[in-house]
Amino acid sequence: MEKFIQLLVYGLQLGSIYALLAIGYTMVFGIIRMINMAHGDFLMMGAYAAFFIVSLIFRDQMIGPAVALLVILASAGVTGMIGVGVERVAYKPLRNRPKISSMIAAIGVSLFTQNFFRAIPFIGPNPRTFPKLMKDVLFFIGPIQFSLVRIVVIILSVIIMAILYVFVMKTTMGMEMRAVSCDKDASSLMGIDVDRTISTTFFIGAGLAAISGAFYANSYPVLTVTMGATLGNKAFIAAVIGGIGDIRGAMLGGFIMGIIEIMISSVYSELAYGISFVFLIIILLMKPEGLLGKPMVEKV
Repeated sequence: MEKFIQLLVYGLQLGSIYALLAIGYTMVFGIIRMINMAHGDFLMMGAYAAFFIVSLIFRDQMIGPAVALLVILASAGVTGMIGVGVERVAYKPLRNRPKISSMIAAIGVSLFTQNFFRAIPFIGPNPRTFPKLMKDVLFFIGPIQFSLVRIVVIILSVIIMAILYVFVMKTTMGMEMRAVSCDKDASSLMGIDVDRTISTTFFIGAGLAAISGAFYANSYPVLTVTMGATLGNKAFIAAVIGGIGDIRGAMLGGFIMGIIEIMISSVYSELAYGISFVFLIIILLMKPEGLLGKPMVEKV
């Protein structure tokens, strides 16, 4: 029982990272019905942005929680602006084309991003070690070991997801997002700036991916230009399991993915990634729209 609880804590921490990344997938899909296959690369950008901010300003010194949070938010802002630029350059011209065109463009953006970062001299193809943003403290409740960093990551992730949910459901911009997701043309006739709404969605999604990248790198401190590919696939699976297009589903799917991966890894690590796809197939067979998703009606 102690081992199960210990693994559950690890799974919640990893799941919170997947959930933040999955929300970006589900928001973009909910607004423009597009699977952004380059979304995982925003995680990589956010991790590298935090790495360079810490390296250049703080010289790899240990920084406190408040400063670490500011660093993460700064990296999220930079990555969010890059996300807006990518949408304007690569996706907006294809908005009224068949959806497969946008998906192919997203794959191209992902490949270009990884190879572009690999070609930059101060990044390059070699892995880098991410500096610790804050001092970790271990404490015990009975035989269960807890890490301060893991607890902070879980709590901050839940707070961020709660704030985002309130933003989408209660604010004017959130209502505009929901309106555009229902009908872009009708929203435009009602005076909603569709382009601004879509850009805001990409900014938020890319920013959340950057935050998840900083959280992930702080726990698993090895940076590579391809790190976003595998993590992006797992987050996409999480979004589909929870019900893509539903923010609550992305949260639920992320936590489920994290817990399953940690539990399976404790038995046989080589199976963890494959089991994710098996679980996805089972969910799609039983409930094609995902755990919290609603059946979609295609207008003809």
